[in-house]
Amino acid sequence: MEILEQLYEGKAKKVFKTADADVYMVQYKDDATAFNGAKKGSISDKGIVNNKMSNQIMQQLEKAGIPTHYIEQLSDRETLVKRVEIVPLEVIVRNVTAGSFAKRFGVEEGLQLKNPTLEFCYKNDDLDDPMINNYQITALELATEQELATIADLAFKVNAELIKIFAAVNIRLVDFKIEFGRLDDGTIILADEISPDTCRLWDKDTNEKLDKDRFRRDLGGEVEAYQEVARRLSL
Repeated sequence: MEILEQLYEGKAKKVFKTADADVYMVQYKDDATAFNGAKKGSISDKGIVNNKMSNQIMQQLEKAGIPTHYIEQLSDRETLVKRVEIVPLEVIVRNVTAGSFAKRFGVEEGLQLKNPTLEFCYKNDDLDDPMINNYQITALELATEQELATIADLAFKVNAELIKIFAAVNIRLVDFKIEFGRLDDGTIILADEISPDTCRLWDKDTNEKLDKDRFRRDLGGEVEAYQEVARRLSL
């Protein structure tokens, strides 16, 4: 596959055009950011872990009937994906109280929620990705009611599958952020990535954090945490 010019560089990835108009190449970086880029650093080989983990999980989700953008892994850091128009929403599913959820509602971290929760944030770094509800989303024409219904249904299906995937390697899925995209025909599919950058992952026995919170909260051991997740998933 011939790789053409770079289209975009984000906080964790670069996106390139290919000779096929319907296919992009994603290249994962080791750069680490938190608080919408206010904190910056690097985690050695993070890009390799995130690329391999996301690809493995996307393939498992496809087998479970969840459509994704994954096509083919090219190298440790590079993957071909379907070209989509990203829906400008961060879709957050929570199973356990942590992070901003715990702060907003004045609850301690680590409480199992009675049911998974779903939140939307407007994907806009300049505005610090504010929370947004269904009425605001449709009013701003970011997505239609039908698209939101599809996104919610897929998000909860992703959650159910991820819980199983991580439980099998003794990891508790606390919460995660995903994004969706539209194909040319309007079909909504899972896009972006699923990795320790986008998931809160705790060891089931010790509650040790195995994700980007180690960087976000200056806990140290980021490299070891990412590598431990990779080891457990046999990446």
